[in-house]
Amino acid sequence: MLAFTILPFPLAAQYTLYTCMITSRGYVVGAKLPPSGIFLKSPAGNWRHPGYNHPSLNALAYDPRNPGTVYVAAGNGLLRISEKGERWKILTGSDVTELMDVAVDRNTPGTIYFTHTAGIKVTHDGGVTWMDASTGLHRKFTQAIRVDSRRGGVLVAGNEEGIFRSENSGKSWRLAGAAGFQVIRVEQSPHDPCFWLASTQGGGLFKSTDCGVSFESNGAFGVDENISDIAFDRSSPGRIAVAGWGLGVAISEDLGKTWQFRNAGLLSTAVWSVVFDPEAPGRIYAGVHEEALYESQDYGRSWARDGLEGSRVMRMVFVPEAH
Repeated sequence: MLAFTILPFPLAAQYTLYTCMITSRGYVVGAKLPPSGIFLKSPAGNWRHPGYNHPSLNALAYDPRNPGTVYVAAGNGLLRISEKGERWKILTGSDVTELMDVAVDRNTPGTIYFTHTAGIKVTHDGGVTWMDASTGLHRKFTQAIRVDSRRGGVLVAGNEEGIFRSENSGKSWRLAGAAGFQVIRVEQSPHDPCFWLASTQGGGLFKSTDCGVSFESNGAFGVDENISDIAFDRSSPGRIAVAGWGLGVAISEDLGKTWQFRNAGLLSTAVWSVVFDPEAPGRIYAGVHEEALYESQDYGRSWARDGLEGSRVMRMVFVPEAH
């Protein structure tokens, strides 16, 4: 039976911005790795590099039931990080590497999914044991995964053949859209759980208005570009940001019907990641390739450097403070 519990997003909470990054500008293979891995920005605005120096962290997600626990998709496995990054534990063995994305099932305690270059894995016991969850996927390379916020075991994943949906925790999958396109990111609206958006390599954006059952093209915007990230603004139902390689940052105020480029002040339009600050309406961050993390106070109309010089910021998540 599928669970239908919805855990509310704690809008009144304080947050810490977690970033997955590598300082890659000027790096030469074989040299000592510059500070890389998890960087945290406190509510006071200070940056901190906790834990270990790590060369390959691609995505992270927190457990809404216990936001002090963060899971990170890394080159060497799935990491569990706690105590603001001070405690790290790897939850997988040497049989899985090159993890791409991670998602926590908020309605099924202990259930975590990750994607990697050879498919999808799931645990139902908090990472003690893992099972394959990619049966039925013809091509295994899977870059994106999300769990429906309302229903345990309902998944939307993106791989090199399109967007796929499972209603049984990954035991079987069916094509939901974007056939033939490499899918880079999948996100669900926090305002309308039946609205989903997926980004692709060269195919633009695909949207679902039927709770992730099917996806259709969102129009010509982003076609022939690589759209690397999608962010919904929790303060406004219609506002979405996307980031891309050569695209920079674009904002929609009408749920993706129209888009405006917001790149004034960015030194490059090669952007890996974008996120809205849930505590400060108007503030967004963008990770510009081997330049820095940039901050805007006016929804991207102007930008200023905010630190993490020379970095590739692959993913950003605002994590609420645990109480």
